[in-house]
Amino acid sequence: MMTAFGGISARLEKERLKAEGIGTNEKSFKYLNQDYETLKQECVESGQLFEDPTFPAVGTSLGFKELAPNSSKTQGVRWKRPSEIVSDPQFIIGGATRTDICQGALGDCWLLAAIGSLTLNEELLHRVVPHGQSFTEDYAGIFHFQIWQFGEWTDVVIDDRLPVKDGELVFVHSASNNEFWSALLEKAYAKLNGSYEALSGGSTTEGFEDFTGGVAEMYDLKRAPRDLYTIIKKALERGSLLGCSIDITSAFDMEAVTFKKLVKGHAYSITGVREVVYRGRQVKLIRIRNPWGQVEWTGAWSDNSSEWNDIDSDDKQDMRISMEDGEFWMPFQDFLREFSRIEICNLTADTLSGDDVSRWHTANYDGTWRRGSTAGGCRNHPNTFWINPQFKICLLEEDDDPDDSENACSFLAALMQKNRRLQRKAGQDMHTIGFAVYEVPDEYKGCQNVHLKKDFFLTHQSCARSETFINLREVSTRIKLPPGEYLVVPSTFEPHKEADFVLRVFTEKHSTTEELDEEIGADLPDEEDITEESVDAGFKNMFSQLAGEDKEISVFELRQILNRVVSKHKDLKTDGFSMESCRSMINLMDKDGSARLGVVEFQILWNKIRRWLGIFRQFDLDKSGTMSAYEMRLAVESAGFKLNNKLNQVLVARYADDKMSIDFDNFICCLVKLEAMFRSFKAMDTEDSGAVEMSLGEWLVLTMCG
Repeated sequence: MMTAFGGISARLEKERLKAEGIGTNEKSFKYLNQDYETLKQECVESGQLFEDPTFPAVGTSLGFKELAPNSSKTQGVRWKRPSEIVSDPQFIIGGATRTDICQGALGDCWLLAAIGSLTLNEELLHRVVPHGQSFTEDYAGIFHFQIWQFGEWTDVVIDDRLPVKDGELVFVHSASNNEFWSALLEKAYAKLNGSYEALSGGSTTEGFEDFTGGVAEMYDLKRAPRDLYTIIKKALERGSLLGCSIDITSAFDMEAVTFKKLVKGHAYSITGVREVVYRGRQVKLIRIRNPWGQVEWTGAWSDNSSEWNDIDSDDKQDMRISMEDGEFWMPFQDFLREFSRIEICNLTADTLSGDDVSRWHTANYDGTWRRGSTAGGCRNHPNTFWINPQFKICLLEEDDDPDDSENACSFLAALMQKNRRLQRKAGQDMHTIGFAVYEVPDEYKGCQNVHLKKDFFLTHQSCARSETFINLREVSTRIKLPPGEYLVVPSTFEPHKEADFVLRVFTEKHSTTEELDEEIGADLPDEEDITEESVDAGFKNMFSQLAGEDKEISVFELRQILNRVVSKHKDLKTDGFSMESCRSMINLMDKDGSARLGVVEFQILWNKIRRWLGIFRQFDLDKSGTMSAYEMRLAVESAGFKLNNKLNQVLVARYADDKMSIDFDNFICCLVKLEAMFRSFKAMDTEDSGAVEMSLGEWLVLTMCG
């Protein structure tokens, strides 16, 4: 329970910091609580170069499989500081350019394509690469970078020890061998994801978003919109980041080079577009960059092709001067034919593609999928789909689009799973994720404290959904719907898949967005007004036999009684009531502080258990003698308790077994605990305000006795 408590307290602390504005680019979170300025000052004063204990210069920081310690690929790798590699190391030489990013022995071309695009916008670059870092002034072997992660900016501190083999950097490097900013940025990103190897393979949009906090969209070039060239041109003008790639059809295709020297399964960045007059007609061209810094397109308009001889000399000079190594022009029509997809990262919510001119409103929601409580899978699993987190969007105003006769509201929903690269060393990877959108029924419009149940989803079709369920970090879809209230249900494709996620919603006009969840409450029956005289004679006789001479039942006796009774009910699965659960029952019923139950107290407890037994049997739908975690959620509500998603997660973690089943004794213990806690709170909340104030001593008494 300490782990769960620690997790809850850490989450509350993070929510408090976010409320204070921490997490913006100006006030980023300090990753692992490392403060760059403080650590640097300590190093300067001590004369020691910084050595980062949280990402040490050891084999496990390189990787866990192909780059695992003692693997063939890591033989001979040494960690060296730039001053040990070259005599005159520089952080940035002559400004950051696209030639500063050359790929090394790591399959992170997707990341390098994103970094390369970042260099096209100096303002963006310096949000990620803070000013004032160098190998001369106050050099202390420490650097820092700011990276966006799942809705918030994070400041990542590193030392400058880099992996080297045969005297050269193993991973990303600059065309200038004494320039190191790109290698250090890659290291910061590797630290954030657990290792260098965790960066292998990915989508350029992932890097785009982590360097901008923007929102990405993807276009399949086989189904490209007619105005794609205009979309690309406007996106480049707005400083958006763009990437493209060629799909592979099998593992053998990975990084296979085509006849005209394009690389399959490889991430390129798009750096420009241009229209030129060629032999009397307008030709649309697009400029692409390979982060390898070499291997270029050899078709029309390639570096040495004859087409350059037939255009205006000023155009030719301007276009050729702006070229970098690994960069090439190609006809836009060839681009559509040769490449498979394009990814565009819109830098702010009001720079989404198309002709949108009004400011978009944004909302971020953190959520979790937890096995047994909130991981229900997609709509193919109707018994569990309803338990997924639910978010309501109120679309209040129609778009301003004079050319669109449809009265509709635009919004973009982007669902991103968190921290999956960190799980790679444990053998896990991206889940397959997506979302469905439903119109809120009339009876629930305007309601916040409601979580729609199974019956609703069995009888209502979705009105929109993500284009596909896919195993990418983020799935985003642009949707148009009439004004109204809608429900977004994010999910993994299969149930029981655990992950944290962030749902981002961008709406063109004013809207409201909120998570739908039950309001915590309990409809507790009044305590039974029973006197000793009113207790049935037969029950008294049974009690006397059980209680012994002192006429009271201790925790030990209660355990014997309950276990003897449930053993006679063959339809109930139980491994017996524990001492802890019996103490909870006595604490709930003990009115005189004797830690024992008299006949009246025992009668009241017995009545509760009989009522709860009826509920257990009612919701044990398959008559297995246990309840699934989903059945328990409904059973707990039937017993009078309304709990939100977080509390349902706590109950499953506390009372379910590894197969997500709850047996009879754990069900009773859960209800006893809930009733005791609700009654304790109600007793302290004398003004019925929904909040109480207590001292540390009172808190400890309540939690230790509960």
